[in-house]
Amino acid sequence: MSSANLIDGRAIAEQLHAETSRRIAALKGRGVQPGLAFVRVGEDPASQVYVGMKERMSARLGITSITRVLPEAISQTDLLKLIAQLNADSAIHAILVQAPLPRHLDQAAVYAAVSPDKDVDGFNPVNVGRLMLGDTTGFLPCTPAGIHELLIRSGVRIEGAEVVVLGRGNIVGKPMAAILIQKARHANATVTLCHSQTRDIAAHCRRADILIAAIGVAGFVKADMVKPGAVVIDVGVNRVADRNAKGGTRLVGDVDFSQVEPIAGKITPNPGGVGPMTIALLMRNTVRAAELATGR
Repeated sequence: MSSANLIDGRAIAEQLHAETSRRIAALKGRGVQPGLAFVRVGEDPASQVYVGMKERMSARLGITSITRVLPEAISQTDLLKLIAQLNADSAIHAILVQAPLPRHLDQAAVYAAVSPDKDVDGFNPVNVGRLMLGDTTGFLPCTPAGIHELLIRSGVRIEGAEVVVLGRGNIVGKPMAAILIQKARHANATVTLCHSQTRDIAAHCRRADILIAAIGVAGFVKADMVKPGAVVIDVGVNRVADRNAKGGTRLVGDVDFSQVEPIAGKITPNPGGVGPMTIALLMRNTVRAAELATGR
């Protein structure tokens, strides 16, 4: 693995954590303790891991966090009742409902129930609308906002770039395209959003100055799909069988790293690329929510 073209998400996340720590200290100097509530439904192993990582980072930075673990079979009514309680709790400045939710729950209704002022995941329709309108007063979803920071802090020129985003999901693909297409600094890109019905995805990818893979297919992006010198961002988290790995499986991204790394101008490793940035942006959003709630 060459370090020359590697985008080190862990190192850049630490830059953000240092900035966030200074803002937390300023809040505490005014007697404000930032508070973050996690809501986890059921015992999905991946969700347990992700929430645990976020809890540990909150503790490290000095953010008070609480976690509400609810039974898999909880009713929509009871879940919405808990969210309403957290919305009304002045000690809680930020709320994160961990995805995925059990299928019997209406995910859109759950995210819409979180107060826009505490919606640090950026999934409430109010914040989605603000993003689409270029209104910077809302909260941006953590993963696409983290990718944006990776690009900016790695010196990648976004203005005028051809960007291809693989995946049209509400968590990464759509908001990523919206962030990069804005008429704003570190944006103004020409964005193509590809998905399962796109004809000849490889041809689109080969045009990209910046290729962002969030399609959920292990090793989908091969060397012949990447323009030499392109910036490649791997968002994928896919579990594949590996008899040599602990537990018989390992996590891989959407990019065939060993093939693509020699061709790319810059590339994120996976793990160690996008993941740490998602948590860093969650922490930053939480502190911003506390600042806004307390009249900074």
